[in-house]
Amino acid sequence: MEPAAIVREFWTRMQARDWEGLGALLAEDLVVEWPVSAERIEGRADFVSVNAEYPEGWSIEVIRVVAEGGTVVSEVEVPHESMGVHRAVSLWTVRDGRITGGREYWSALGSDPSPQWRARFVRPL
Repeated sequence: MEPAAIVREFWTRMQARDWEGLGALLAEDLVVEWPVSAERIEGRADFVSVNAEYPEGWSIEVIRVVAEGGTVVSEVEVPHESMGVHRAVSLWTVRDGRITGGREYWSALGSDPSPQWRARFVRPL
């Protein structure tokens, strides 16, 4: 599979809660960073576990996937029944058919309100 297809399949398996299948797409020594919450997840097992343990009520909509070589960027929207809507932009590294690393920027929609001084230049989404 091409790197972009691997990342698309990653999100498909995540949505399906196919944790074993998700793990098969990841390198054993995977490292994923979440800068917004200042966390690093080291290893395939911990990454799969943190996602499997996330409170239910969510779904995933892939907005876009863009790739150049082994670098793949994905943008997804993740509505949750009680936690609201989140967006994630993820920068993935894919080597030898597996995701080896990533940096994900997760944010709740509207969680960083526009300052008043910009009001005359912008429109709400």
